[in-house]
Amino acid sequence: MVGIVLATHGDFATGILMSSSMVFGEQEDVAHVTLKPGEGPDDFRERLDQAVASLSDQKEVLFLVDLWGGTPFNQASAAINGHDEWCIVTGLNLPMLIEAFTARMGMETAREIAAHIVVEARNGTRTKPEDIDPGQGAAQVPAADAQATGMLPPGTVVGDGQMKIVHVRIDSRLLHGQVATNWAKSVGCNRIIVVSDNVAHDQMRKSLIVEAAPPGVKANVTTLDRFAEAYHDTRMGNVRALVLFENPADALELVAKGVPIEHINFGSLAHKAGKTMLSQAIAMDKTDAKAVLALKAEGVTFDTKQVPSSGSDDLFKLIEDNGLMP
Repeated sequence: MVGIVLATHGDFATGILMSSSMVFGEQEDVAHVTLKPGEGPDDFRERLDQAVASLSDQKEVLFLVDLWGGTPFNQASAAINGHDEWCIVTGLNLPMLIEAFTARMGMETAREIAAHIVVEARNGTRTKPEDIDPGQGAAQVPAADAQATGMLPPGTVVGDGQMKIVHVRIDSRLLHGQVATNWAKSVGCNRIIVVSDNVAHDQMRKSLIVEAAPPGVKANVTTLDRFAEAYHDTRMGNVRALVLFENPADALELVAKGVPIEHINFGSLAHKAGKTMLSQAIAMDKTDAKAVLALKAEGVTFDTKQVPSSGSDDLFKLIEDNGLMP
């Protein structure tokens, strides 16, 4: 695996590494070095060399640096002399770092990853309102989405005529960083669909979710009835959907409407009065537990991964241990 070294002024490297772990999970073979006020280049270089030495394999090393021309960059530039496989990318930001974590799962060289992540780093710079940035414009809509917007006559068969549900997640936060920048890439969706009657009728929440879609992926918010109709619409044949629910009861109702769900990733349920914390991220009451058990009876399986690389608890043992079994 390609090793990554973050090199920045101040505590930026420490903070961005912490932020990335919240979104993507803890990562191996990632080191960070920070330049403190009053430190000289030699001090920084010594710790930079130590960071490289801490990696399990020093053949392929990617340095992600904050500023071109600063001390971290200059010392990283000196470090890569004589190492043709090593390389540097400046302008470190969170989308860049998360994309680097994703890319090194399938790419074997630092140069490949460097060439790939600069695109994501630029895409991560967006404005609201959009017209502040004249180059931003309207996001490109994937071909599958353009075909499924209703411009085609009913009965038209696109692809094989069947929407693909590539991932289902229950998460009271719905579309947030872990989903937009991690799960969406991991499962290869081209559309994120929030299925909730409550959110579909809340214009503010709906707008925020649509705007939070990652580049190249469209986000929709719809009711349970409308999603059930869309699932059986032959015009949706090229859609690969990541489906989000706020709670297990909505997922159970959708199964009752004839939409097959094989597996559910249980991300989080927020704590409210009357709910019991089963884990750091999941709070349930007996109504939630009853819906989960009913889904299990329908053949649905579960995991409790926060991000694709994290471990999973036994959801039913958590429910039993906390006295929520009916």
